[in-house]
Amino acid sequence: MVAITQQLATTEGYSESALSGVTFMRCNGALARMPALYEPSIVIVIQGTKHGFHDGNIYTYDANHYLVVSVPLPFDVETQATAEKPLLGLIIRVDFELAAELLLDLKESVVDQGEAVPPLFASRMDAKLGDSVFRLLEILQSPTESRVLGSSVIKEITYRVLTGEQGRSLRLAFSSDSYLSRVAKVLKLIHSNYHCALDVATLAQEANMSVPTFHAHFKSVTSSTPIQYIKAIRLHQARLMMIRKGISAAQVSAMVGYESPSQFSREFKRYFGRTPVQESQYSQSILALS
Repeated sequence: MVAITQQLATTEGYSESALSGVTFMRCNGALARMPALYEPSIVIVIQGTKHGFHDGNIYTYDANHYLVVSVPLPFDVETQATAEKPLLGLIIRVDFELAAELLLDLKESVVDQGEAVPPLFASRMDAKLGDSVFRLLEILQSPTESRVLGSSVIKEITYRVLTGEQGRSLRLAFSSDSYLSRVAKVLKLIHSNYHCALDVATLAQEANMSVPTFHAHFKSVTSSTPIQYIKAIRLHQARLMMIRKGISAAQVSAMVGYESPSQFSREFKRYFGRTPVQESQYSQSILALS
């Protein structure tokens, strides 16, 4: 699998595959712990190691473990790789309609028992899932096979993860009556409207919860308050726009919902540890983001 991925993931950073929703990742050296933003996804590392840090827990994903993120989530990430053995992997975007369809096919009713369900987890890669990933890599070598066969293999991988040892949190994310799914609905709303004025009362109403209940469940999922989460999403989106589009800090601050450029710069430095200009220069020097 390493040889195929090296041929496909030629660009350092992130690059699109021949199949929509599947992204290659490559890193040719170690990266210190830094904030990252993950969309709902299945992250499969073929070579190298990544560590995710969230809510006091460390999630290791490598050639033997995959990571699943069930909701849009900011958390810290550290990468272990060398020029001789670069980090290689795949990010498969979670297709909510496909996952919901699979749950119907499974005829499984997921009951929210009120337990704390983590929004991300790392699980051991078993032989069946490994076989599915290998087939996906083979298919991705051909645009025609990707178009004709890709969706069926993605469905198989999603099924393996949903029914895996820790698939319950992902299944709960698709269960309409669970606290996790209601918070996930709000997180998607925030991601679509992060540049707008958002108040907690409206978000709580969207989740069909009282404000105190919403606060408690939101923090149990994201480890942050709604306001802290919105701020983190704005800062991450601003960072991406500066790196990918070369937009200035003054311009991007207004684009993500800040009224004051100076406040944006202060909060950006506090969050990322660098000024917007420093972070843009640093990121461009280590990653060729697509």
